[in-house]
Amino acid sequence: MSKATARHILVDSESKCEEIIKEINDGAEFATLAQQHSSCPSGKDGGSLGTFGPGQMVPEFDTACFEGTVGEVQGPIKTQFGYHVVQVTERT
Repeated sequence: MSKATARHILVDSESKCEEIIKEINDGAEFATLAQQHSSCPSGKDGGSLGTFGPGQMVPEFDTACFEGTVGEVQGPIKTQFGYHVVQVTERT
């Protein structure tokens, strides 16, 4: 079974999500932005979600983690929780 290791930043609007992605693409540190902006408890850990398998996250998030390019910043990804900036750091 494949596994993914990912981190994310959860915010309440698509526009905020897009602003954060632009900051990351301009060189800002993902973990720092997670600590500053994420409404998820994982924000204090730089957005780290650890390692998980398919089906452990909501479907939209799952798709990003198992079909997206490793290392690429993805988003905005809308789920029932809000809007996510997602980065898969490893997939096996």
